[in-house]
Amino acid sequence: MLLFPAIDLKDKQVVRLFKGDYNQMTVYGTNPLETAKGFKDSGAEYLHVVDLDGAKDGNNPNFEIVADLAKNSGLKVEIGGGIRSEEIIKKYIDAGVMRVILGTVAISNPEFVADMVSKYGDKIAVGVDMLGGKVATHGWINVSEVDGFEFCEKLDNMGVKTVICTDISKDGAMQGTNRELYKEMAKRFKFDTVASGGVSSLEDVKALTDSGVYGAILGKALYTGAIDLEEAVRIAGEQVK
Repeated sequence: MLLFPAIDLKDKQVVRLFKGDYNQMTVYGTNPLETAKGFKDSGAEYLHVVDLDGAKDGNNPNFEIVADLAKNSGLKVEIGGGIRSEEIIKKYIDAGVMRVILGTVAISNPEFVADMVSKYGDKIAVGVDMLGGKVATHGWINVSEVDGFEFCEKLDNMGVKTVICTDISKDGAMQGTNRELYKEMAKRFKFDTVASGGVSSLEDVKALTDSGVYGAILGKALYTGAIDLEEAVRIAGEQVK
């Protein structure tokens, strides 16, 4: 299983939110590149970046930081947060980003996502953020009436290659991840499932690895020391793919 250490960007700093709440934010660093290089030194090959400012406002104020990470961290970078136009997608890809994650726009404009998948293939991923089985949008501020699994079915049929699924109720809470959800997704859909939200112990890493999930995002647990990244890499296995 691939591991994706996470850097969430807010005001150019490395932060974590509690259950997606912008009012419950902890700053863990002021130098994102230094943080990323630390992950690389611990055996990571990939980096998951979220532009929280972009997710909220639909722009890309942290573009230069993301470009710097893609160029200088030594990691393969995926980026999400506020990416709602082809112009921004192309800008990130041209800057060396491995994969661009579409979120809110996948609900509001599925035709756009289908078009981007046909143009850019596996460089496009979709983030499916769920709360109570429903899809949340706009940086988790709004919860829609769209059923998460039905939405994933549509993405599968669209040819989306990677889906990053977050159980918001688990995110940043350090109470374990929703292992059954990700196991079911890995079994049900053709796309690669990346588990996100609440991966807070080496037991979570092992359970997800054993369930056949393609990848897992490690966030707060790395910053608090609850998960040792080197040990997590050992459990998850070969990271170069």
